Amino acid sequence: MIATKISNVCLFCSLVLLATTAASTAALTAGTYEQRRDCRSDAMKFCGKFVPDVKRITECMEKNVNKLSPECRKQFK
Repeated sequence: MIATKISNVCLFCSLVLLATTAASTAALTAGTYEQRRDCRSDAMKFCGKFVPDVKRITECMEKNVNKLSPECRKQFK
């Protein structure tokens, strides 16, 4: 169950990261406001080099879950 939530948040994070590199309206509206607010900086800090590879971003966020900010980590619960 936690792995599924982590995967969902990582998918969201990859879309946010993709939105920062591509000005697509669909990508810019991906995920909730709270997810974007809480995880954008962590996703860029730990996993930005993997954009736009969702699988690698997911693996990266899972690997770094203990390093994520408390705000982002709550998105994984």
